Amino acid sequence: MAEPGPAVRRRSRPARKRSRAPVQLRAAASPLACKRLSPSVEEASAEPPVWAAGGECTNDSEEDMFGDYDSFYGNDSLLAQVDDMEQVYLQDKDMDIKAAGEFMLGNLQSGTDQRKQSDFSTSENAAGHKAERDDGFQMNENDLIDNKEEPGDFILEDLPSSQFLYLEEMDELSSASRKSAGMERIDNYMNSCLDKISSPSFCHVAEHREGNTEFPMVSKCDLSKRESLKDHLKSAMTGNAKAQTPLVSKTKQLKEAILSEEICVARKTIESSSDDIGPFYGLPSKVKDLLRQFRGIETLYEWQHDCLTLESLHQRKNLIYSLPTSGGKTLVAEILILQELLCRQKDVLMILPYVAIVQEKVWGLSSFGVELGFLVEEYAGSKGRFPPIKRRIKNSLYIATIEKGHALVNSLIETERIDHLGLVVVDELHMLGEGSRGAVLEMTLAKILYTSKNTQIIGMSATLNNVGDLQKFLQADYYTNNFRPYSSNLEKADPDHIIALVTEVIPKYSCLIFCPTKKNCENVASMVCKYLNKEFRAHREKEKKDLIKNLKTIGNGSICPVLKHTIPFGIAYHHSGLTNDERKSIEEAYSAGVLCLLACTATLAAGVNLPARRVILRAPYVAREFLKKNQYKQMIGRAGRAGIDSAGESILIVQEKDKQLVQDLVNSPLENCYSNLLPEFTKGIQSLLLSLVGLKIAVTLEEIYSFMCHTLLGVQQQLLSKEKSLLDIIKEGVENLIENGLLKGKISEKDDNSQSILAITQLGKATYKGSIDLAYCNALYRELKKGLEGLVLESNLHLLYLATPYDMIYNCNPDWMIYLRQFNQLSAAEQRVADIVGVPESFITKKASGQAIRKNMDSAIINRLYLSFVLYTLLKETNVWSVSEKFNMSRGYVQSLLTSAASFASCVLHFCEELEEFWVYKALLTELTKQLTYCVKAELIPLMEVAGVLEARAKQLYNAGYKTLAHLANANPETLVKMIEHLSRCQAKQIVSSAKMLLSEKAEALQEEVDELLRMPADIPGAC
Repeated sequence: MAEPGPAVRRRSRPARKRSRAPVQLRAAASPLACKRLSPSVEEASAEPPVWAAGGECTNDSEEDMFGDYDSFYGNDSLLAQVDDMEQVYLQDKDMDIKAAGEFMLGNLQSGTDQRKQSDFSTSENAAGHKAERDDGFQMNENDLIDNKEEPGDFILEDLPSSQFLYLEEMDELSSASRKSAGMERIDNYMNSCLDKISSPSFCHVAEHREGNTEFPMVSKCDLSKRESLKDHLKSAMTGNAKAQTPLVSKTKQLKEAILSEEICVARKTIESSSDDIGPFYGLPSKVKDLLRQFRGIETLYEWQHDCLTLESLHQRKNLIYSLPTSGGKTLVAEILILQELLCRQKDVLMILPYVAIVQEKVWGLSSFGVELGFLVEEYAGSKGRFPPIKRRIKNSLYIATIEKGHALVNSLIETERIDHLGLVVVDELHMLGEGSRGAVLEMTLAKILYTSKNTQIIGMSATLNNVGDLQKFLQADYYTNNFRPYSSNLEKADPDHIIALVTEVIPKYSCLIFCPTKKNCENVASMVCKYLNKEFRAHREKEKKDLIKNLKTIGNGSICPVLKHTIPFGIAYHHSGLTNDERKSIEEAYSAGVLCLLACTATLAAGVNLPARRVILRAPYVAREFLKKNQYKQMIGRAGRAGIDSAGESILIVQEKDKQLVQDLVNSPLENCYSNLLPEFTKGIQSLLLSLVGLKIAVTLEEIYSFMCHTLLGVQQQLLSKEKSLLDIIKEGVENLIENGLLKGKISEKDDNSQSILAITQLGKATYKGSIDLAYCNALYRELKKGLEGLVLESNLHLLYLATPYDMIYNCNPDWMIYLRQFNQLSAAEQRVADIVGVPESFITKKASGQAIRKNMDSAIINRLYLSFVLYTLLKETNVWSVSEKFNMSRGYVQSLLTSAASFASCVLHFCEELEEFWVYKALLTELTKQLTYCVKAELIPLMEVAGVLEARAKQLYNAGYKTLAHLANANPETLVKMIEHLSRCQAKQIVSSAKMLLSEKAEALQEEVDELLRMPADIPGAC
């Protein structure tokens, strides 16, 4: 009987089981093995060993580098035995290298064929070896049993990558077929003993060798110079020993491997038109787990499934879908967004109507971005980079307001990156018909449709009527459903018994009362409290006291008397008169059930997601205007939101005089959606014409007309007056732009299809890139030019005047006594600013004393300077409460002024960047924009950059020791909950996720800059 050779055997460890067989890990590290692996094996990832100081191999499971196998370091005689066997082999007079190579190649090919057939059995293996064996080693049959390995896997899966490398080389050196006893001994010994060794660097070496197709014949080789088998093994073992890898959990690695595999499968599925849509609508199953974890969503509604499986989506057609509010439209959009980011590896733009909703969505999707490996970037107010950073690794989800979304699309077109945008999602699509913002939205969508054939557009809305026009404009399919996830009584008129209607649902359920005005909200909240029992005060009493304490902290000790009276009953008001911090605190308390009733204005209906069991419309008016059908649908849509309430109802309180109007309102169809490019002339069609020429989308009248025919205005041409055609309107707009110095060129009056080339001036380019309203661009240029003659830099008052938004000045009515008092508190240098801009001290004094003024003064300049005083005081004191009292303004107005000024300062900065003469403003406006954006002490700015963290929360975090972005990104949510007052576990997790997302985004941006700096230029002089 042949002598059994030494073998490396498994240790017996019954108490510890590996989740993956070492053979699979090793095989995955080798290209040859990878080709033979089954799909389940391919999902496992190789994990090279990590060596600690002192030569000890360490990993998270505290096993040696060979897992369940004995380390070759533990057997000093192993290499010696290999060396002896090789010497015997080389001294065999009857053996030649060629024959040996042929045998080993034949052995490998035989194993490959058996592997492919998947029917290699233990008996066949034994028979094969017995037929070929002369006097070599015999395999120990007990080894197979102890190892519990399938014989079919043994020959090839257990073959080490170093042995594969050697056999590949021998494969190139030999062409005949025979073997010798010495070679058989080495072959069997290697297969049984050394198959546990893998070479992490083998894949690289193998790829290098694939390029070498010619090798010298072995007969011409000098054997003394040829690298020995021992050297191969030593090299492979040393490579294993030196290889390092981060201490990452094997379970985590396996999960990541499975996620990566599912993403690949999902990508292939999405690209095909197959009905097999993968684990979760073409997405990895982890997405479903995250929806359950973050949103509590277990299953989708039937309509959502139908919508996601529409053939038009699989064919990447544009889609408009419309459902009642609370039907679950947003979830469908988010799944489509994730498909684009993860499967198609494209960027996505999501356009939302308001800054608050953008911030809420950034806050909500950051957790998904951290878990799934994409970036979430905020484009609202003064935030956002133009053009956005070009990412090479991760894809970006841009969440933007309408205006910022337009600027973003312009920058992508200009840099020829619009095709990188795979999907655009528009919420509240009906806003196309609402004023200047609708005009901007129409321009954005028209440019995307015209410049990119690969970008898909998804529009969603709860209120659409003339959907045919929108379908034609967006070249889109349409899906609609009347689904609501609860019963709702939508058309109920009732006498004015608010107390009875409210007490039927609170405090167990929530209630919203929509009021016509801000003052009415406060009055209703106070009135309801007068008639409630004291029992209502006992409901969640401690949390209400905490809320009052928090609001006092926000107001530096001050709190609104109305809120101080109503909050103990669980009631508050919600309107634009609140500061951002106050509004957020009230919204969080309402969502948590601490507050059960909000008296609010109509802006809440179109804003953040605050649902209720019962919605009461106090009167069918918004301010003094009668309610529109779209507004009505938005309000009652807050009743019973999906996933929160099982039922919902809305009640409209009607006076006798309005009864007929209300009946008409309820029974009337929705308002149609019409283009606003013409009504909003400077913000609409003129702005569009300017950017078309500036971006070189269309530079002749003919090209411009062709583009305009594809807008919503072009679709609705029949609605234009008979006196002017679309071409006439275009000509008039272009001529106006030429007269104002924004475009240059000539238009032929005789030839309607003039081929005259239009070009944009530097002022025109600055105007459209700065998103400046054309009505103000010349005035802004003049004031910036005048500022260069004597810019006062002793303080930032002069800069603040230049950054004060024009559209705020018409709602300003200065209090002249306050005006004079604030002027007298300025230094002499600061008072000189008033003279420079054109408001002398004498004028202010006369107005304050009531004297008549003969000389006419520009009210726009007067009001603008007054508002700059407000901003100047606000930046010094950083407290909205004290400033609003000092200027006798509402807190909400001061807050709105600050937000608008931050956004406009950013626009002026981009305006100046395009005009070389204004270079001095660039650095000044960059810093001013940051100050206006956050309006806090400098140390709090890094914390307030995190989505959802406002001033009050930033102060809490800073005082608790979380002073940087890195502190927050690496914080433990449970620790945050313990250390920060009034912070829920959910909010803590969101803050950490948002901080991680922002940190990742900044790190990626820096890495992109590094890569750009190190990239070799393609146009190096003298280079081949």
